[in-house]
Amino acid sequence: MTNDMLESKLYSISNNNVTVKDLFIACVILIISWIFLIVLKKTIYRNFKIDDGRKYAIFQIIKYFVFVISCSLILQILGIDVTVIIASSAALLVGLGMGIQHLFNDFVSGFIVLMDGTVKVGDIIELEGMISKVKVINIRTTTVETRDNKNIILPNSTLTNKNLINWTHSEVTSRFDVVVGIDYNSNLALAMKTIELVANNNINVLPNPKPFVRLVDFGDSSLKLQLFFWTEDVFRVEQVKSDIRVNIHEEFAALNIKIPFPQRTIHIKN
Repeated sequence: MTNDMLESKLYSISNNNVTVKDLFIACVILIISWIFLIVLKKTIYRNFKIDDGRKYAIFQIIKYFVFVISCSLILQILGIDVTVIIASSAALLVGLGMGIQHLFNDFVSGFIVLMDGTVKVGDIIELEGMISKVKVINIRTTTVETRDNKNIILPNSTLTNKNLINWTHSEVTSRFDVVVGIDYNSNLALAMKTIELVANNNINVLPNPKPFVRLVDFGDSSLKLQLFFWTEDVFRVEQVKSDIRVNIHEEFAALNIKIPFPQRTIHIKN
């Protein structure tokens, strides 16, 4: 009786009878695919000795392939001819032509981004002056978070077609600088030593590579000093710079090292 129930017909498509058994098999494939992806994700994140961005990319690529294969099998079991869908999709693509080329470009770019690893989840990127952190990379779009905590959804073609700076592509640390001017009458050696000391005392500045100071220019009103330092807090580096500037100002005030402002002398002829 159970066998008769499983073989009972639900509907027919193109002379193909879909039974309860077929529907049951389709559900089993769906459940197995879901369990497989869960186990695969745990295996990749626990056992693969690579960075999280690479793990995410590997899992996403495999997930899309599993999704396509599972959907194809389920549709075939349910009596829907996949080849007809593919042929219809191809005809639709030709018909739409230029109208969807950007969409297709986004999908291709998504695979490129995931496979070559130029941009990974967690990377700090700069695109057209906007600095953001990569949160999610999907097959068509990438979600990034800006410094003011706004989530922006970018087409993947934007990442591959435009000039993009990946601050954390090879390392999680990056070098930054702070410029300060001092009065020409100030003790130059003391000022440079003080700036280095301020940088070394900042918890967000790495001790190695060691911060250093250069005299970069003789300005109109001041000697221009530039501090170079490395930090891992790349995404919030502007706050690090602000803290360094505040501490430099306090130390200069205590040592009577003046930060001049531009001055002009005007001669008036009678």
